[in-house]
Amino acid sequence: MKDFEFYNPTRIIFGQNSETNLLYEIRKYGKRILMVYGGGSIKKSGLYEVVSQQIREANALCFELAGVQPNPRLSLVRRGIEMARKNNVDFILAVGGGSVIDTAKAIAAGIVYDGDIADLLMTGGTVTKALPIGVVLTIPAAGSESSSGTVITDDEKTGLKRSFGGEALIPEFAIMNPLRTYSLPKYQTACGCSDIIAHLLERYFTTVTDVELTDRLIEGCIKTVLNNAPIALKKPMDYASRSEIMWTGTIAHNNLLNTGRVGDWASHNIEHELSGFNDVAHGAGLAIIFPAWMKFTHTRDMDRFVQLAVRVFDIDPTDKPKEQIIHELIETFENFLTSMGLPIRLREINIKEQDLPSLARKAMVGRTQVGQFVPLDEKQILEILTLAL
Repeated sequence: MKDFEFYNPTRIIFGQNSETNLLYEIRKYGKRILMVYGGGSIKKSGLYEVVSQQIREANALCFELAGVQPNPRLSLVRRGIEMARKNNVDFILAVGGGSVIDTAKAIAAGIVYDGDIADLLMTGGTVTKALPIGVVLTIPAAGSESSSGTVITDDEKTGLKRSFGGEALIPEFAIMNPLRTYSLPKYQTACGCSDIIAHLLERYFTTVTDVELTDRLIEGCIKTVLNNAPIALKKPMDYASRSEIMWTGTIAHNNLLNTGRVGDWASHNIEHELSGFNDVAHGAGLAIIFPAWMKFTHTRDMDRFVQLAVRVFDIDPTDKPKEQIIHELIETFENFLTSMGLPIRLREINIKEQDLPSLARKAMVGRTQVGQFVPLDEKQILEILTLAL
């Protein structure tokens, strides 16, 4: 196990009436609020009015930035920065899922950043200053409600999807009511579950030894999603399964499971080029890339793959060579993804063989390697994409 520091100050307010706490949290951070959200879903569900009423009761002035899309755009971030500066905003409130939260984080950083926010994206810079951020979570997936990072697509010049982070971007609080996830479409629920599992697997595949505690925590989290995703998809208003998924999504990405180990993150970095290319949902792209990455890298540490197969996916290892166990692991994982209605091949999202070299090349822009478990170059990324075709 490696030496580590763990810091996560986000106050988690979880439960059926958690929105009623928003009033008290808002009062701690300012009187001029920029509320960031997506489309009409929070208005249809009634959440918009609930949040607005809490802001009014706090005697705060609210400015609104709507229109956040999946794979959030740099152009909207710039608009938010301009709006926040013009109105002397002192607090950012994100009402939505990961794309909304990431947009809010980028705005919070950009307001106090002296340079061009696009430079932070391309360099993966570390943020040391930002306005305080609060979250009302509606989609369990990205884990951005208590993480230190943000991912934004440059829709102005490069088309690249890149990230930056820092402790200043960790939200002050996250209000999490599983009831607010009941109306999510099945596909969005499935994409969220895929994203959560991917966050866990990125951490699981490490070259660091003697990490039994975090291994077992990660395994338990993956198992929780595997158990509860089918229930939530079959019974969308099942509070128990929705709660398990929502809380697992937060734990998967709040850095607790990073402690003492180094994760991989190749699959995320490769997938970002898919969503930058044709705007595929992030969780759907990960459902395609992660199994292909596993096929390509499994010989690096076959014992770790076997451990995952046996402990999490219930593969019987009796009298089987490691290669067969790993084959069954990947096949079982792919079957789970397809059972949720997700794609597992690039051709299912209209990406063709001739598109692959460009995707591999873009994944390497500004980088010398992708991934830590098996450091990848452009040629190897192309091989993974070919396996995913």
